[in-house]
Amino acid sequence: MLRVLDPRQFAEGEPVVMAPPLAKLEGAVVGLLDNAKIGTAKFYDHLEAVLKSHGVREVVRRRKPDSSRPAPEPMMGELSAADAVVSGIGD
Repeated sequence: MLRVLDPRQFAEGEPVVMAPPLAKLEGAVVGLLDNAKIGTAKFYDHLEAVLKSHGVREVVRRRKPDSSRPAPEPMMGELSAADAVVSGIGD
């Protein structure tokens, strides 16, 4: 007899709720959190240009020290002033 195991774990806690989208990009401050992988910077260069072409006032870019750990608290504090934050993976 073949026994198939399900490796997934059950979710704990409350479901994560995404923030509502910005009403408009014009005049917004957008944070870009780079996870320190090789492709992220190039992607964010392009994304920053697209955001600015849509009227984003300022783009705040921060790069984590490495991809395997959470962003340091001071860095998260800096990004918390943004109207929206993009956290990306650049593999």
